[in-house]
Amino acid sequence: MSDRLPHEKGFHVSWDQLHRDARALAWRLDGKGPDDGNWRAVVGITRGGLVPAAIVARELDIRTVDTISIKSYSHQDQRAAQVLKPTQADLMENGGEGVLIVDDLVDTGNTLKLVRDLFPKAQFATVYAKPMGAPLVDTFVTEVSQDTWIFFPWDMALQYVQPYRGTD
Repeated sequence: MSDRLPHEKGFHVSWDQLHRDARALAWRLDGKGPDDGNWRAVVGITRGGLVPAAIVARELDIRTVDTISIKSYSHQDQRAAQVLKPTQADLMENGGEGVLIVDDLVDTGNTLKLVRDLFPKAQFATVYAKPMGAPLVDTFVTEVSQDTWIFFPWDMALQYVQPYRGTD
């Protein structure tokens, strides 16, 4: 029996690892767009999807980049997803066909369900996926268990961490 909190089963992602994984995501998406393999635009889901969206856009030479702001977490507590800022209207035309929606992680899928309702024909891609949300994503790089908390580099600071088995 463990007395660790659920978020203490952590997967720590460095900037370097995130960059490599986002490039791997781009490679998986290369040539898969509906316009002779090209994508019309990249939409990053804020805030976690901003960095992966920028890397994917660079790797695939996509110049139209936008964001959709969704709030579904308050610290580590998940809440009902809500749109805080939509994308530009023309990206939503024809159900978002040719648009690549990028996020850092799909957890339960609540955020992606909301965005998929807005962009039913878009391609959804995340760097990391948990089992509950993975069916909502068209492409991802790494799957982690549902009870794993991913610590992204923008959420971290360097500090001492207690050893898992104690201090002896």
